[in-house]
Amino acid sequence: MKTSSLPQVIEASLARSYSYQAYRKLIDDLLQESRSTAPEQDENLTEYSKMNQRRMKRWDKTLKISEEAKSQIKAYDKKLIWLVISEGWCGDAAHSLPVMNKMAELNPNIEMRVVLRDQHETLMNQFLTNGGKSIPKLIIYDPGTQEVIGSWGPRPTPATQLVEAYKLEHGKLDAELKEQLQLWYNKDKGRSIIEELLKNY
Repeated sequence: MKTSSLPQVIEASLARSYSYQAYRKLIDDLLQESRSTAPEQDENLTEYSKMNQRRMKRWDKTLKISEEAKSQIKAYDKKLIWLVISEGWCGDAAHSLPVMNKMAELNPNIEMRVVLRDQHETLMNQFLTNGGKSIPKLIIYDPGTQEVIGSWGPRPTPATQLVEAYKLEHGKLDAELKEQLQLWYNKDKGRSIIEELLKNY
C-alpha cells in the first residue's frame, strides 16, 4: 500500500473541507435531526453541540480584536490556508474557531477551512498532541510551496496549564474542570489565541 505524503494528505482533506459558515450550517442542520458530527450518535454529544452552537454564535457577535492585532493580521502578505481539524461537540473548538475566523476575515491572503476529525483520520494522525487526537488543531499551510508553516492547538497555553494543573491535583478531568475552562475562555475573550497565532506565525 502506497503511503501518501503530508501535502497529499492535506490537499485531499482540503478537497472535502468546509468554510467556517458551512461548518456552522452543517452543525445546525444535524441538530435539526437531533444529531451531532460524531460518526456514532450519542445524546451527550448532541447536547454539547447545541451548547457549542450558542457559544459560537455569541463569540461571532461579541468578539473584539484590538487595533494593534488587526494591523498585524492585515499586514501579512503571503497566501496561507488555515486548515482546522474540529468537531461540533468539542467545547475548546467552540471557543477557538470563531477567533480564528475573525482573524482570517481581516486578511484576504488567509483562507480558513474546516474538516471533521473523525472523517480525516490520516490527517489527524499527523498532528497528534502527546499521542492523542486533541482538537481543535490548526494547520498553517502554504499552498504555493505545499509546506506546513506550523500548527496550533488544541488550547491556548494558559488554558493548557489550567487543565494540566487540575489533572495533577484531581487525577482526572471532570465537569468541574469544564466549568473552570469555560470561565477562563469567557474571561480571556480570545486574546491568548490571537496573541499566540500572531507571535508564532
